[in-house]
Amino acid sequence: MRGRRGRPRRRPRRLLGDRAYSSRRARRELRHRNIQAKIAPRKSEHGSGLGRERWVVERTIAWLHQYRRLRVRYERRADIHEAFLAIGCSLICFKLLQAERSLC
Repeated sequence: MRGRRGRPRRRPRRLLGDRAYSSRRARRELRHRNIQAKIAPRKSEHGSGLGRERWVVERTIAWLHQYRRLRVRYERRADIHEAFLAIGCSLICFKLLQAERSLC
C-alpha cells in the first residue's frame, strides 16, 4: 500500500513561543505530544531570552520579503516559487559576503 506523497512529516522536539501562547491548554497539548515547550510565562519581564533565537528567523523572512515575487506569491507551481526562494537566499548571502569583504 502506498502512503502519503512526499517526505514523512517529523514532529518537532522543541517549540519556542511568546506570551500569547502561554496557556495551560497549549502546554498540556505539547506535553501530550512529547514536545518540549519553551514559552515565556504571562506577566513576566521582557528579558526572557526567547527573542534572541526567534529573531534570526524573523529577520531572514523580512530580508526575503524585499523581493516582490516572494512577498506576493504569483506562482501557482511550488517548484517555481522554490526556485525564486533559492535565488533570494543566494542574493542575501552574496550581499552579506560583499559587505563583509568591504570591511576587511
